[in-house]
Amino acid sequence: MSSFAAQTKNELARVESPPCCQRAELSALVRINGTISLHRRSIALDVSTENAAIARHIFSLIKGLYGVHPEVLVRKKVRLKKNNVYFNRLTSEAKRVLLDLKILQNGEGLTQTEGIDPELIASPCCRRSYLRGAFMASGSVNNPDSGSYHLEIVTTYQDHAEAICRLMNRFHLHAKVIERKKGYVVYVKEGDKIGEFLSLIGAHQSLLQFEDVRIMKDMRNSVNRLVNCETANLNKTIQAAMRQIENIRLIERELGLEQLPARLREIAEARLKYPDITLTELGQMLPGGKVSKSAVNHRLRKLDEIAKQLRRHTEG
Repeated sequence: MSSFAAQTKNELARVESPPCCQRAELSALVRINGTISLHRRSIALDVSTENAAIARHIFSLIKGLYGVHPEVLVRKKVRLKKNNVYFNRLTSEAKRVLLDLKILQNGEGLTQTEGIDPELIASPCCRRSYLRGAFMASGSVNNPDSGSYHLEIVTTYQDHAEAICRLMNRFHLHAKVIERKKGYVVYVKEGDKIGEFLSLIGAHQSLLQFEDVRIMKDMRNSVNRLVNCETANLNKTIQAAMRQIENIRLIERELGLEQLPARLREIAEARLKYPDITLTELGQMLPGGKVSKSAVNHRLRKLDEIAKQLRRHTEG
């Protein structure tokens, strides 16, 4: 996970919200990061995370909402980076919590709720909180300094991924779902939509950093485009001036500049004297001064026609 994503999650773990929103947030965290098992013939729940701040937040949510103290366990990952993994474990109260969070439902036995129960996300604040919990559980976002924008939330089940996607798109975030080996990914690719998502879930400091980098990147891109445009225009100006000088030298050799009408002779002599300046600047260098760019261009085209005639005559 990028340091920016970790920073964002640490910020989200400090967001305070009312009980209804806490329930939605915890439901998303448990749904994505929870593991249900049997413990002494009753249901046990483990909610795992590699982020210590999120582990503390999950503990506080369970304690505040249900008045129970989860058992906290810390284990070292065996593979790869060997980070700590934090577990909030519930045994005796797990069934009550899972039913209240709408992760399990009573019917013909206990079954897992499909998608997201509408009651959890009935109000806009709870919808935002559910997305905050989902991002803390398994979200990631590219560092804004990287070359592309990408935010995603991973979940095991297709119905849950599609429900998260629909929920995000209620806020017009243009989210999409894709299947990967280890589950389903809800993702957003547009920089402005990622900014909107960070704002929705309460990651305001991360949003400011994200937008600051975006603005700087846009400014650099604009400057680069401007420089490239000016460079292209300069190249065109230089190439045109070289062609004009070549034409004037040909006329000078074959005909003599003194044979030209006064206005054409003036522009020819000025171009030879000032080979690097623009047509506007060239017009200001003429004896009369302040000759327009279009008038200068017209006279140079006349010289071009004379040079073409001389070439045809010479080749013929």
